[in-house]
Amino acid sequence: MKTNQRTESKGGFPLRSARNQYSSGLLVLLGGLTLAWGFNFTAMKVALSEIPPLTFRSICLFFGALTLFALLRLRGQRLILPKHQWGRLIILAISNITCFHILLVFGLTMIPSGRVAILAFTMPVWATILSVWILGDHLSVRKVAGLALGLAGIVLLLGEGIVSLRAAPVGAVLVLVGAFCWGFGTVLQKRYPVDMPISSYTAWIMLLGSVPMIIGAWLFENPRALLDVTFWPGMALLYNVVIAFAFAQWAWLKLAILLPVSVSSLSTLMVPVVGVFSGMLFLNERPSWTEYGALVMVLGSLISVIMPSGAKQADVGLR
Repeated sequence: MKTNQRTESKGGFPLRSARNQYSSGLLVLLGGLTLAWGFNFTAMKVALSEIPPLTFRSICLFFGALTLFALLRLRGQRLILPKHQWGRLIILAISNITCFHILLVFGLTMIPSGRVAILAFTMPVWATILSVWILGDHLSVRKVAGLALGLAGIVLLLGEGIVSLRAAPVGAVLVLVGAFCWGFGTVLQKRYPVDMPISSYTAWIMLLGSVPMIIGAWLFENPRALLDVTFWPGMALLYNVVIAFAFAQWAWLKLAILLPVSVSSLSTLMVPVVGVFSGMLFLNERPSWTEYGALVMVLGSLISVIMPSGAKQADVGLR
């Protein structure tokens, strides 16, 4: 790798680039990543209309991981994991991948895709709270304000769900717990980093995280349902494997290595916005004022929590 670009550290986290400028091609890639993740909430909703949840997500993760392994192999990337770190990797895979994705897809079967996009990307809020306990981080006034905004958005969505359903908003709670698991895994991987490049680490946790879902799909779902999948749900499944996992993971890793956190984090900020409006465009979803209000609050929270202040660059671990 050229000396004017960032390289990956042993612990799997990107080192800062010495170059202050970045090409327009990288910014186009950033936009592509934002659209890939944002539209994926709509694609998942379409796929889940005919494909059982565990079957759907296990296929996405397993084949997405294999595709990423193939790309890394072509690049000559180290893929072998030190034996003494298998236990650590399994724990990180369960929290970052298995728990998050299981709860996400079941939540998607119950509530609109736009609402799922908003709730899923409350992850940095939970990661910030957990980092105080696990990493000993200190909360600035700015981060406390961001956390308050994020929690207010969550309460707004959950409260509206309770009023409209006159019962616990199960789907929203599932996605929210999934976001918490993702945040917990994000903090854990900083507390207990794995001794391998971040690209190989990502492929491994995707593969290992898919194993419990494959077992669950085999035991509790009917794999033959895939034989009856029609065109659009099939295309949505293909979109998830090729675009949302293989391309998006590769794009995120490239951006995380070559761009400052303040720039690469823009994709995270815009994903809920794209998710809400793609649901309106393709699924005829009609968000209420509470969802728009929660979207504004969560975006404000993300800006406060993950965007570095001044010249300081925070190390944020997002997918």
